[in-house]
Amino acid sequence: MSSNAEGASEDRRKYEFRKVIEELQEYEGSGTQLVTIYIPEDKQISDVVAHVVQEHSEAANIKSKQTRTNVQDALTSIKDRLRYYDTFPPENGIVLFSGAVDSGGGQTEMVTRVLDSPPQPVESFRYHCDSAFLTEPLEEMLADKGLFGLIVLDRREANVGWLKGKRIEPVKSASSLVPGKQRKGGQSAQRFARLRLEAIDNFYQEVAGMADDLMVPKRHELDGILVGGPSPTKDEFLDGGYLHHELQDKVVGKFDVSYTDESGLGDLVDAAQDVLADQEVMKDKSQMEEFFEKLHRGNEATYGFEPTRKNLVMGSVDRLLLSEDLRSDVVVYDCPNGHEEFEVVDSRHKTPDHVCSECKEEAEVREREDVIEHLMAIAEQRGTETKFISTDFEKGEQLMDAFGGVAGILRYSTGV
Repeated sequence: MSSNAEGASEDRRKYEFRKVIEELQEYEGSGTQLVTIYIPEDKQISDVVAHVVQEHSEAANIKSKQTRTNVQDALTSIKDRLRYYDTFPPENGIVLFSGAVDSGGGQTEMVTRVLDSPPQPVESFRYHCDSAFLTEPLEEMLADKGLFGLIVLDRREANVGWLKGKRIEPVKSASSLVPGKQRKGGQSAQRFARLRLEAIDNFYQEVAGMADDLMVPKRHELDGILVGGPSPTKDEFLDGGYLHHELQDKVVGKFDVSYTDESGLGDLVDAAQDVLADQEVMKDKSQMEEFFEKLHRGNEATYGFEPTRKNLVMGSVDRLLLSEDLRSDVVVYDCPNGHEEFEVVDSRHKTPDHVCSECKEEAEVREREDVIEHLMAIAEQRGTETKFISTDFEKGEQLMDAFGGVAGILRYSTGV
């Protein structure tokens, strides 16, 4: 599979997860009767089933008959779904949601959702029963963007690792043999200073070696490298040219941190929040800047549902730009004279009647589907890359508000 196809598949999967999360967040249960279970990939299914059976037994003690029945029904539904899995969950684990949700008029309906292989690994087993489904861990997974290398060091120790989205992964550590500032008796001040500088240089080389081994193979995937430590250590390390030159170019910030053990990696990420926020949105900014540049140049960009869709079908769209806030459906109409027309409607609204714009005949609904699914399906067929654009900056807001959340950067100039 090409990298574009893999990227499109990943974007589609994240979008589908985001839609399910939004749906789950709208549900409410009367009392603590909505059950959520997070299962990591190394947890045996049989152990989870045993836990569910135990919870089902303990639920018999719930005083409210309605809540007791609803909780036990939810657990039974989850147990039935777990039968479809072998010894262990699929890659990244499983998340299950089940419960009786309010459907209006004092009525409830049973809802069960199973999410296989979420975007990031489920880190630990969690059983949660409340009046709302537990979606925060999934939201954090979807918010995970970027791969950053982390280096913290002083003259005594160093740690290197990864920031993968919001997850910090310590990987390698080293302790130095740099002597303290007090020399032992009998050593001249000059000799001691020279030996100390050599030890510092050797340690910096060791730290750079660890970073090079870890990060050079991933240099094309890296969004940046963060370096932390006390002054002047981090400055000496960076200014001394110890890092591989391609890694040196990836350094996006250096920060004062007090600790250089594994906890220092967390301190480094905390100190770099402003830089990380800027980096996260920089890719979206560059896409929108290119879009506006090509738009002003002439017929090298497209926007709005209908023109963008026509260009997609022609195969002329290089990158499809979709707003992360776009929540609409597209309705496909057929009229008696064979004309096909499309109308974009709010996903919460009913399907409107439609009169064909060409022959003024009453048109019938052929299908209705999510507008992003509709456009991404065409993009995948035509080898077009899809980019989701945040609304956390001005031009990202413009994509949603001024261009209907849909635009495209063209491969070549068209008249559409």
